[in-house]
Amino acid sequence: MTTPDPDGLLAEQLLRLTRRVHRIQKRHLEQRELGITPAQSRLLRTLAHWGSPPRMADLAERLEVVPRAVTTLVDALEASGKVRRVPDPANRRVIRIELTDDGRGALRELRAARRSAAEEILAPLTGDQRDALGGLLDTLIDGTPAGTC
Repeated sequence: MTTPDPDGLLAEQLLRLTRRVHRIQKRHLEQRELGITPAQSRLLRTLAHWGSPPRMADLAERLEVVPRAVTTLVDALEASGKVRRVPDPANRRVIRIELTDDGRGALRELRAARRSAAEEILAPLTGDQRDALGGLLDTLIDGTPAGTC
């Protein structure tokens, strides 16, 4: 007779929740008809957090993908007017990627879609449960056991 594996069950629950979050976010994105894939959304969000336009190699490193993947994403976002390639003022051989006004507008829509997806996911929880979940998620994100610092 085998004993229950609570860690295995918890891991499975986390994976199922992750898949559910992804599906719901994707549906909310599709409902807004932005024509942006989840990967393109991630690139736009990453670009928005940069102080100045990054190189594609910088984006690839931050996104933890191969440079070719970034090229494909940038090509599609540039074709839709969300980003543009600009020469580096200090070295014209270097190309940087910057958000356009249309890209910033798309980011606002993306944030709204993510918020509405989060509201849908969190709807069954009470305020106290949300507070508890927030504390647990902070611990998991930081990777520091609760009560240590």
